[in-house]
Amino acid sequence: MAMPTFYFALVGTNDSPLYEAEFGAQREENKYLQQFVVHAALDLVDDAQFMTNTCYLKAVDRYNDWTVSAYVTPSNARLMLLHEAKAEDAIKSFFTACHELYLKTLLNPFYQPNAAIQSQTFDAKVHTLAKKYLL
Repeated sequence: MAMPTFYFALVGTNDSPLYEAEFGAQREENKYLQQFVVHAALDLVDDAQFMTNTCYLKAVDRYNDWTVSAYVTPSNARLMLLHEAKAEDAIKSFFTACHELYLKTLLNPFYQPNAAIQSQTFDAKVHTLAKKYLL
């Protein structure tokens, strides 16, 4: 069985990507398609966030074999995951841990909100969380 594909994006309040990461088996020709599918799902996330009082929105969109799951923070930052596997509890745990990591980044006095996150430590921790919950 092939390793599943995951594409994770943290999208700021102004709809610009703050952080992107890919996990599992990746193919170069899918890179921009994955970004497009996640960006296209932002409108569905905006609609779905007002239908529930939880941060985790579960699956908000599908494209071929991929599913887009979303998590909206109280500050309206969106954590988006494009995935093939169906492990809802693991995805929710991953989002919760990434949200906590994002909050720690926001508490840094040198970080400007809605600026791209370029920290190697943040990237390493997100990859560690992906290995723990998704892979």
